[in-house]
Amino acid sequence: MKHYPINLNLLNKKVAIIGGGKVAERKLLNLLETGAVITVVSPEVTEKIVEVVEEGLVKWKRGKFSKGDIGEAFLVIAATNCKQVNCEVYNCCQDHQLVNLVDDPTRSNFIVPSTLHRGKLMLSVSTSGASPGLSKKIAKELATQFDSSYEEYVEFLSQCRLKVLEQIEDREKRRRIFQQLLDPTFLELTKQHNFSQRQKLFADLLE
Repeated sequence: MKHYPINLNLLNKKVAIIGGGKVAERKLLNLLETGAVITVVSPEVTEKIVEVVEEGLVKWKRGKFSKGDIGEAFLVIAATNCKQVNCEVYNCCQDHQLVNLVDDPTRSNFIVPSTLHRGKLMLSVSTSGASPGLSKKIAKELATQFDSSYEEYVEFLSQCRLKVLEQIEDREKRRRIFQQLLDPTFLELTKQHNFSQRQKLFADLLE
């Protein structure tokens, strides 16, 4: 079986994280910017999770897991250090719910890849659960190649795309400009913070 890669829109979707340790903490922090409505279920949680709860970003149900904790959840993550509890979470989930067991990818109907974010650029690496360590290693290597300048660079490309779609009607010319924008010169000018020259070159393409 091969997994199908997909990016989920979790805005206002209910997410339940069962567990309050370091693994649950990492899952939670990665979900914060998605706009999901997150509830953590655990008798105890890490200090970092407490901070996030106190900031009003997530809810914490203090106590052991029960079936009602995931009743309306769109996505469920079982991240406790007890395999039996994680299995119980899995058994309580309904077919339409997305569920991930951090210690058993074979029972999960989705897995979470190692991810590198550079603004709007997102690079994901997965070994389909075979070796999470290798996924993290490759992601770290990608972080060197795709440094922080890519955040500004991708934002520039995004703004350029909007202007091209707004000002250029000819589809072939649009395609040509989009291709020219990928010239390494634009990335180099971004790294040099030479935004005026970068903008001038873009303006020339529009003529």
